[in-house]
Amino acid sequence: MAVQEARQSAAGGVPNGAHEGGCSCGDCPHGARAGHRRAVAAFLLKRDEFAAGQGLPAAVAHSASASRQWVSEELTQSAEAVAERGRAEGAAWLARLWRRTAYAVWAAVVVLLLVQALTAIGAGWTAARTAGLAAALVVAASLTAASWFHRARGGVLAPVIGEDNRLSTSRAVAAAWVLFVAYAVLVLVARLAAASDSRERDALLSGLELARGAGVVTVLAVVCAIAVLVRRVVGLRVLGQRLQKVRADRPRAADLLTDDSGRGTFADIQYVVIGAVALLFAGVRLARRPDQLPDLPWGLAVVVLVSAATYVAGKYAEGGRPVILSVVRSREAGDLDGPIRTGDDIEIRGAGFVPPGAQRADRLSRMVVRIGPVNVHVPLVPVAGGFSNPTDEVLTVPVPADVEPGRVEVQVVTAAGAETNRYAIDVTD
Repeated sequence: MAVQEARQSAAGGVPNGAHEGGCSCGDCPHGARAGHRRAVAAFLLKRDEFAAGQGLPAAVAHSASASRQWVSEELTQSAEAVAERGRAEGAAWLARLWRRTAYAVWAAVVVLLLVQALTAIGAGWTAARTAGLAAALVVAASLTAASWFHRARGGVLAPVIGEDNRLSTSRAVAAAWVLFVAYAVLVLVARLAAASDSRERDALLSGLELARGAGVVTVLAVVCAIAVLVRRVVGLRVLGQRLQKVRADRPRAADLLTDDSGRGTFADIQYVVIGAVALLFAGVRLARRPDQLPDLPWGLAVVVLVSAATYVAGKYAEGGRPVILSVVRSREAGDLDGPIRTGDDIEIRGAGFVPPGAQRADRLSRMVVRIGPVNVHVPLVPVAGGFSNPTDEVLTVPVPADVEPGRVEVQVVTAAGAETNRYAIDVTD
């Protein structure tokens, strides 16, 4: 479908009356999303054509280095257009998200009302059910107001979106526990306000004592501290070039369970799963005993703490600085062996050249290799379905004529701005 749309656009046709230029109208079906989709289709079509050896002008077709440079420049420009449309789509999607989050909050209130109405059949409607519904209305109204004030940043989800424009697992878990504890306290407040008997009021006040909710309070303190600690750790590791981060176009729900490249990570998954299970248990306890804070058993609380410690350890273990292990002269079939000369291609072998989430062409085109005082942009070499250069372990770049013969240092600058170690090579005449 994407290739067909690209061919129609290249032929001058605009399918279904779509807006040209990729407007960013709020709910326009042919707005930013359609513009981004057409840009991606055009880029994929161009990449596959170049990979098949098609579309090269006759002026550069005779030279392998010239054709490679021309193809790389064409793909870079097309990738930049895709990235621009992607950012526009992400901004438009984020601006519409606040309504969806508000609808989801009030849908949860309706579900709570239905559950209470169904469970009240036979047992009757109680003051605890009224207090639970009143607390839910207060929380929903507060979240809706906050969603309105942060409507340009995703509404209710704004506090859990990280600096890299992805959903933060640590913030999401902490926010869930904060909302739950706030709801539990509001339930007790509503019951206390409606209580007319002094003994009932004393019982409700005793339900707020630390001895009753020590497990929940401990878990709340730990997950909130971890949310702050992880932000600090990630920030310091990025500044120290021990962790590479690239910005996403928009947050996705999968960010809670995956790393920046979209692969599932054990530390994140177990933290979310165990936290959700413990939260569900605490919710059931609150429903059974709405006259006190949920008494989370210490065994379950310790399980959550172990899960949190595993998550923090995973954050410390992930990433690493990119490194050059060796630099050799790139040799094609039939070439003679020899030293590195200006004009030759060199193959840089190492690790961490492509940061997680930087596999897109616009990010790959930002990679630079310093050869002495000269900055060389890494050329994009397309193949069917992707690129053979650059990769996370190997980069191939030409040695420009501006490099003076002698001993020079090679250094790679990744798309995230991290710099590798310097590796010395000898360039001869």
